[in-house]
Amino acid sequence: MTGLLAVPGCFACVAAGGPRGRPSGMALIRVAADEAELLTIGVVPDSRRRGIANGLLIELAAAAAARGAMRLFLEVSVANAAALALYRDRGFEEVGRRRRYYPDDSDAVVMAGNPTVISAA
Repeated sequence: MTGLLAVPGCFACVAAGGPRGRPSGMALIRVAADEAELLTIGVVPDSRRRGIANGLLIELAAAAAARGAMRLFLEVSVANAAALALYRDRGFEEVGRRRRYYPDDSDAVVMAGNPTVISAA
């Protein structure tokens, strides 16, 4: 991840308050021209279902919009129902599929949304 953070346009958001004083979640995004891509987002198991991923997504979408991004893209496994629900609730729409993309042969759903809308909590 250190290498990615050195890439122009890449930045991260870390959520505090995890078990034993550790971070509870993190997300990484890359902005290039008027587009942004959510590279990864994760919340430690003990901290899930508390709105942390939603908060990270809102923060990074706002940062992407502030840097001129008009669309925010991501990909997520069709098997990840919780993530799909979160992204749809935030205004993402499916724009494509990558068949058998993941090691378990599940498809990746490609989604896009407007960072300004996504960040409006």
